[in-house]
Amino acid sequence: MKKIALICLFAAMTFGMAQAQTPEKTEVPANGPKISFAELEHQYGTIAKGGNGDCEFTFTNQGNEPLILQNVKASCGCTTPSYTQKPVMPGETGTIKVHYNTNNVGAFSKTVTVTSNAVDNPRVVLRIKGNVKAPDNAQPAEQQKANQQVAPMRRDDLKADPRFEGPQPIKK
Repeated sequence: MKKIALICLFAAMTFGMAQAQTPEKTEVPANGPKISFAELEHQYGTIAKGGNGDCEFTFTNQGNEPLILQNVKASCGCTTPSYTQKPVMPGETGTIKVHYNTNNVGAFSKTVTVTSNAVDNPRVVLRIKGNVKAPDNAQPAEQQKANQQVAPMRRDDLKADPRFEGPQPIKK
């Protein structure tokens, strides 16, 4: 009898936990501003160091009230967004311009988070990706280190330490 009661209790708890894990679907209000982007990701491809790191994201207010961008924030300091400051009326478009610092060589993937008063999607994450290529005459950091010559140690660089036998190199 106890086993049956434990099995029923276990089944009830498992079912209850499964129901708690299921997200509730929230309905989007019919009225209010709604934001829709033409694209959520911009691929720069391969660009030269110091090249043009500008791109533009276009969005439309598909709602029936003015859309206001409250905050547009980049994931790091190498990415600078600028955006439409005035309210975007229903049916009109706005832009978010993003500049990436192309003096940073290598692959990159950065995000720009857009917070607005949109009822359908108040927080949208935009992404920029690409690869900044160093000029052909530039050497990788590993090769630059390998090409550096190590100066030979001179007798003047040594000093006597009473705790040790013999001279020790001076740390510079």
